[in-house]
Amino acid sequence: MVFGWGKKKQEEKPVEETPQTKSISLNDVERIVTDLEKLRESQTVSEINHLRNNTAPLIDDLIKVGKMLEKDTLNVDDIDKHLAIIVVRGKKQVINMIKKGVVSLPEVSSIDNAKKLDNSLNQILKKVGDVLGRQTRVIHIFAKKYATQLKDNLEVMNQNHSDIHDILQNYENTKSTSSEIIATLKKIDNLKSTKMEKTQKIIDTNNELESTKEHISSLEKSIEEIKSSDEYKKYLKSKKSLELFENEKSKIKDEINSQFTKISRPLGRYEYASSLDKDQKNILTKLVENPFDILIPQNKDSVILILENVRKGIVSGSISVKDVDKTLSQITETEETLDGFISQVSKYFEKYQQMSDELDSLRSEKLTSLESEFTKASENKGDLQLKSETFQAEVDEIDSDIPKLVSEIEKKLRLFSNTKYTVLMS
Repeated sequence: MVFGWGKKKQEEKPVEETPQTKSISLNDVERIVTDLEKLRESQTVSEINHLRNNTAPLIDDLIKVGKMLEKDTLNVDDIDKHLAIIVVRGKKQVINMIKKGVVSLPEVSSIDNAKKLDNSLNQILKKVGDVLGRQTRVIHIFAKKYATQLKDNLEVMNQNHSDIHDILQNYENTKSTSSEIIATLKKIDNLKSTKMEKTQKIIDTNNELESTKEHISSLEKSIEEIKSSDEYKKYLKSKKSLELFENEKSKIKDEINSQFTKISRPLGRYEYASSLDKDQKNILTKLVENPFDILIPQNKDSVILILENVRKGIVSGSISVKDVDKTLSQITETEETLDGFISQVSKYFEKYQQMSDELDSLRSEKLTSLESEFTKASENKGDLQLKSETFQAEVDEIDSDIPKLVSEIEKKLRLFSNTKYTVLMS
């Protein structure tokens, strides 16, 4: 059974006041927060000290009640012997609890003192509540004259303790909000510092970009001058001649391929059935796939040896063909055209090399160097443009984030100030 003093008094709804409005600089926020926190601390200590002073006489009253109860016989001689034992035991528990558990309240001159008071009062109320809860029948039936006094006394003490606890909690919330505002200010300072760094990087990057553009323009002009010269025109003419001459390669390849295609089947079968050394194996493979590439004087004997071995394979039957005589005739025909093919290929490569050397002699080393430099400068230009855009995007993001953080500060200031602050960033 509950003793009956735990209910709080109904709180009155505060009258809403229209808040004052004030514009402040972002630089003033930390000072204002510090001042408000100190003011709230002073108010908190003052309010709790007032509650402490209102509660202290109630502590004294509890002690007096204990002393009076200790002297009161409660007329136990007039009741049943067994019931009297219960009443005496309950009375003794209440008296012992008051003697040991009800202590003087600490003085309050700081937040730490206030916290000690909150803890001390909580312990007193808990101990008193536990004992009176267990002995509620004894008190209400056999010590009625003390019950009402205890109930009224403890009800006020409990309400005072609740108010003290709420005031301390509000102070802690204020302190937490203050810390959050200070942290947000540091975040804004960091963002401003970062913005300055990024802005400087944009300036440096754009300066480098302009310098690179000027360099590219200069390179283009120098390249154009070289390309308008007679020497470069000779180079282009020589290059065109070489490109046209390269078409001769296709004609020779077609002629050679046409001849070797006639014996491609027996060559292919010989490739799988033969056991040649590495060089000959490579020549045989090329004869099947692209004979142009290996028809050079130093390979002539190896090619003839392969063709003769194919011939022997056909005659012996180890390489099967549909028409033996026709295939042998085509091998002979190939061997007879071999010198002509090798000569054509050699002359082609000799002429090609001659024309390439002539082209190289006409090629401008300065132009090559300028074009290489132009390519690098163009790539650098793209990198610088991307870098500048990236830095600008980061600055834009900071410009978007700072007002949001300032808005957060305004909301938090409203939590523990009657003034509605508008924070100006400039």
